[in-house]
Amino acid sequence: MIEIKDLVMRLPVGGREVTILDGVSLEVPSGQFLALTGPSGSGKSTLLGLVAGLDQPVAGSVRVAGVDLAGLDEDGLARLRLTTIGYVFQSFLLLPTLTALENVAIPLELAGAADPAGRARALLAEVGLAARARYYPAQLSGGEQQRVALARAFANAPPLLLADEPTGNLDSATGSEIIALLVEHHRRRGATLVLVTHDPALAAHAERVVELRDGRVVADSVTEARVA
Repeated sequence: MIEIKDLVMRLPVGGREVTILDGVSLEVPSGQFLALTGPSGSGKSTLLGLVAGLDQPVAGSVRVAGVDLAGLDEDGLARLRLTTIGYVFQSFLLLPTLTALENVAIPLELAGAADPAGRARALLAEVGLAARARYYPAQLSGGEQQRVALARAFANAPPLLLADEPTGNLDSATGSEIIALLVEHHRRRGATLVLVTHDPALAAHAERVVELRDGRVVADSVTEARVA
C-alpha cells in the first residue's frame, strides 16, 4: 500500500535549513495498522504529510497504492486523496460555516456519489452523531468534532487512513473512543491505518510500531496486538 524509499525532507527554520527526515525507507502492506511514534520534532507528521502528497520531499520517493506521487500534478494528487486516502488531523479542520452533515458530504459530492446527504447521515450514525447532523462545529465538543472528521475521512471508503495525533486535543476518555472507532473501521473495512502518536498506550493498539528519532527510523517492531 505504501512504499517509501530514501526519503529526505528539509525545511527552513530560523534562517537555516533543518533536516526533518533523513533517508527514511519504509513499506506498509495493505491492511496493516501501523503506529508512527517518536518524540516531538522527530518527523512523524512530516512523513504522514508526504505520504498524503501534501508536501514534496527534497529527495527519495513515495508510492501509494502503486502510484508514484512524484508523477502526479496537483489535480492528480487531489484525486488520489479523494479516492484513496482518508486523513484525520489533530485540529479537526472542519469548515466552520457548514454543518456536520455538510462537512461529511463534501468528499462524497466531489466524488460524484449518489445521495451524498443520505450517505453522510449514515456515516454520522456510524460514529454516534446522528443527532448532531445539523449542528455547526462551534456547537460541538472537541470529541464530537473529531467524530465528524472521522466520518468525513471514512466517506469514500478509502483503502488508506492516515491519522495525525487524532487524540492530541482530547481528554483520555474521549481519545480512547476515537481510537476505538478508527480501529473498528480498520478491522471492518480492511483499510490500511497509519497512526501518528507519541502515546505508547495508543501505539499498543497497532500491529506494528515504527519509531522515528531525529528524522530516521530507529525501531520497527511487531506488537502483541499483532501476535494476538
